[in-house]
Amino acid sequence: MPGETAHSAAGKSGARDSGAAEPGAGNAPDPLFWTRRFSLTTRILAVNLLIVGLVLGGLFVLDTNRKQLVAERSRLARSEVEIIANALAEAPASEHAALLARIGDQQRLRLRTFDSQGALQTDSFVVGEPAFFFADPDQQDWTHTLARTMDRIVDFLVMAPPVSRYDPEDDAEPATKSQWPEVFVAEQARAGTVMLRYAPDRTPVITAAAPYGAQGETLLTMRNATDITVAIRAARQTLLVLLALAVIFSIQLSLFLARTIVQPVRTLSRAATRVSAGRERDVVIPRLPERQDEIGTLARSLSDMTQALRDRIDAGEAFAADVSHELKNPLASLRSALDTLETVDDPSLRHQLAEIAQADLRRIDRLITEIAEASRLDAELSRASFEPVDLLALARNVIGGRTAAARISAERDLQFTVESAPTSATMVRGDEAQLERVFENLVDNAASFSPHGGRIAIAFRDLGDTVEITVTDDGPGIAEEEREAVFERFHSHRPEPESFGKHSGLGLAIARSIVTGHGGTLAVRGRADGASGAVFVITLPALEGDAKS
Repeated sequence: MPGETAHSAAGKSGARDSGAAEPGAGNAPDPLFWTRRFSLTTRILAVNLLIVGLVLGGLFVLDTNRKQLVAERSRLARSEVEIIANALAEAPASEHAALLARIGDQQRLRLRTFDSQGALQTDSFVVGEPAFFFADPDQQDWTHTLARTMDRIVDFLVMAPPVSRYDPEDDAEPATKSQWPEVFVAEQARAGTVMLRYAPDRTPVITAAAPYGAQGETLLTMRNATDITVAIRAARQTLLVLLALAVIFSIQLSLFLARTIVQPVRTLSRAATRVSAGRERDVVIPRLPERQDEIGTLARSLSDMTQALRDRIDAGEAFAADVSHELKNPLASLRSALDTLETVDDPSLRHQLAEIAQADLRRIDRLITEIAEASRLDAELSRASFEPVDLLALARNVIGGRTAAARISAERDLQFTVESAPTSATMVRGDEAQLERVFENLVDNAASFSPHGGRIAIAFRDLGDTVEITVTDDGPGIAEEEREAVFERFHSHRPEPESFGKHSGLGLAIARSIVTGHGGTLAVRGRADGASGAVFVITLPALEGDAKS
C-alpha cells in the first residue's frame, strides 16, 4: 500500500545500491551452529566454567611438578648414597657407626649397612638419634585425610603408575637386606639404585642402595621427603580455595548475565509471541529505555517494528474501507441507472442513462486499475533494480508523448515547458518507469487545475547531494491547511470544469510513495512570485559524482 513502507523501501534500495550483504546472509555455514541446541543460560555458564576448568587444570600442573621434584630428589639420593658409600670404603670399620650417625643427623637420613650375607651391620637410628619419624594417619586431622584423598584422585585422573607402600611396622629388627629389593639390584649392578615408596601418610619414601668395600657390603639410605608433599599440598590447597572462589564467582556472574541478558530476551520473546498471535491488540513491547546496550537497542527495534506492523495493518484496513467506499458510489449510480433504464421509454433519457452507466463503468475500471497499482507499488519498489536515470530526458518524454491530458490541453490551450538544466542537476538513481509515473501524475494533476491558456513548467535545481524538481501550474493553488491532505488516498477536490468521478484521488498518493521509496520527498507549496498556482517539489538523492561523469 502506498506510503506505509516508504522508509523500508528506501532502506532496501540503499542496500541494493551499496551491494552490502547482511551479516549471516546466504548459505555460509555458521561456525557455532553446534551451540544452537543449548540455551543461552547454559552457554553463559559453560563459558564461565571454562575458566574454572583452566584453574582446575592447575592441579595437574602441580602433579607434574611433584613428579619432577621426586625425580630430582631420586637423582640426588643416588648421588648421595654413592658418595657416602665411597666415604665408608675409605674410612676404617671402627669409625663407620659414628660416621653414619653424624651423616644421618645432618642430612635427616636413615642409613643402614649390610654385610655380604645380608645381615644388618649398622643402623644410624640405633647408633644415633632418629633423624625423622613417620606420621601416623590415625593421629592426623581431617585436612590431612582430605589431602590424601585428593592425592589419590589426582593419581587416578593422571593414570599415575602404582607405587609400593612402605609400612614402618614391617621394618622391625632384625632388618635384613631381603626386605629391600634395591639392595640386590645395587649388588648386581655394582652401582647405586633408587626406589620410591609411599609412607602411611602418602609422603614419599626414597631409598637408595650402593655397594662399597671389598667384602661385598651394601649401604642403604632412606629419606622421608615430607617437604615435597607439604609444598605440593599447600599449593594445591591454595589452588582449591581459588577454584572454589572462581566457581562461586562464575556462577554468580552467569546468574547476573542470565538476569541481564536472558530474562529481557525472554520477556521480549513472550511479548513478540503474543503480538504474532494477533489476539492481543494492546500488547506492548517493552522498550527498556534505561538500557543503552544491545539488548536495549533490540527492545526498541522490536517495539518500533511492532508499531510499524500495527500501522501497516491499520493502513491496510483503512485502505480496504476506502476502496469499499469508493467502489460503492459508482456501483450505486450504475445500479440506479440500469434499474431506471428498464422503465424509461424516452429515447433521449435512455441515451442519457446509458451514458451515465458507461461513465460509471469507466470510473470503476479506473478505480480498480489504480487501486491495484497502489497495492502492488511497495512490492514493485522492493524488487526494482535502481539504475542511473536522467530526469530531464524523462520529463521531456512525458511532455512530448502526453495522452492523458490531451483533451484538457486542447480545450484550455495549455502550455507545457521543461526548463533545461546541467546534467548534475538531473541525474538520480532509481526505477525509470516508476519515476515516469510520478511525472505523469503530477502533470495530470496540474493540467486538471490549470485555467485556459495556463502554463505548466518543470524545472530542475542542483542542491549538491540532492536534486530538486518543481512542477508549477497557474491553477487556484492549494490552501496551506490542505497541503498534506492532498497526498492522502482518495482525496479528490476538483475544480468545476472537471466532472465528478474522473479522478480516483490516488495519483498524488502514488507519486509520494514512489518518491519516498527512492529516498526522496514530495511536498507542495505556493508560488514564490505570489501568483496563483501550486508548486509540487520533488527532492531525490543525486547520483554519485563518478556516475554523473
